[in-house]
Amino acid sequence: MNAADGATPRTVHAILPGDIDDAAVPSGGNTYDRRVCQGLAAVGWRVREVAVRGSWPRPDAAARTELARALAALPEGALVLLDGLVACGVPEVVVPQADRLRLVVLVHLPLAEEAGLDPATAADLDTRERRVLHAGSAVVATSPWAARRLVERHGLAEDRVRIVTPGTDPAPPASGTDGASRLLCVAAVTPTKGQDLLVEALAHLTDLPWSCVCVGPLRRDPAYVAQLRQMIEQSGLGDRVYLEGPQTGERLAATYAAADLVVLASRVETYGMVVTEALARGIPVLATAVGGVPETLGQAPDGSVPGILVPPEDPAALAEALRRWFGDDSLRRSLRSAACHMRGILDKWEQTSHNLAGMLEELRNEPWRTT
Repeated sequence: MNAADGATPRTVHAILPGDIDDAAVPSGGNTYDRRVCQGLAAVGWRVREVAVRGSWPRPDAAARTELARALAALPEGALVLLDGLVACGVPEVVVPQADRLRLVVLVHLPLAEEAGLDPATAADLDTRERRVLHAGSAVVATSPWAARRLVERHGLAEDRVRIVTPGTDPAPPASGTDGASRLLCVAAVTPTKGQDLLVEALAHLTDLPWSCVCVGPLRRDPAYVAQLRQMIEQSGLGDRVYLEGPQTGERLAATYAAADLVVLASRVETYGMVVTEALARGIPVLATAVGGVPETLGQAPDGSVPGILVPPEDPAALAEALRRWFGDDSLRRSLRSAACHMRGILDKWEQTSHNLAGMLEELRNEPWRTT
């Protein structure tokens, strides 16, 4: 329905990170934002995107000014979906707009949960995020774990936090390499994703036939990337661990297709979109049991489990699990079978957009004060 039919158009203004479409720095958060914007448009919403460049969540004065202008330009009562990376670090910009705009804050990861933050910075980000989330009309969390964490961390009412999990795209089953030896890690190369833990584990497995391809942006933390390259060389793994940089589209699909096992050594993970991307292709997963990952991995309808979970920050446990993977053919068959069973029950992106659209429609229909 449109304005000509006598109804107010269903419009949402999406405030997004400026790098949302930068192929050099793909991220799960950006993918989520892009797909829900496309999905909302597909079900009849008018989506007005505003991408704001800046070093979020700690931007400079110019970025704060740009965000302030973008919000001030929106009409009274406008429905606004703000990516939490942009919004939650700048309450001085966002909170004053809460009296005139319907603000929905989309939180991919609580700001203070990012690995490697010093305590003072984490505490400051936590305080800032709390102010923004309490000022908004609603909060969207991308996993049940994230919703629980936000309620506990910030004292939010449970009914103000809605869960809208990511979807997946259908994909053909991965053929793999030889059924065991090709390991794949898909994640931005940052301390949060724990590639250093993975390299430390692999250094204890040089007697086994494997190779490991790490796919993900290298620009987010250059110092960590340099440290990781040094670890790889000092461990004698230069011809077995490959930092391939970011991949998208057909190139990433081909990399998945060649994988036998997807490995995720994260220190923090809200949902773990790479887990469902692997399962959509029938690839088993070895991951750290952090955040929302155990719920995301789930189990097949027959109760079988499509992966292995290990404690976080434990390279020895990661190495032990990998040794089990290589040494037990029946385990590999069981995990692959469960992963293949999962392919048919994963939620699609259309469901994600439907869930978010329903939540936004409820908020849109709530009475709004007039001046």
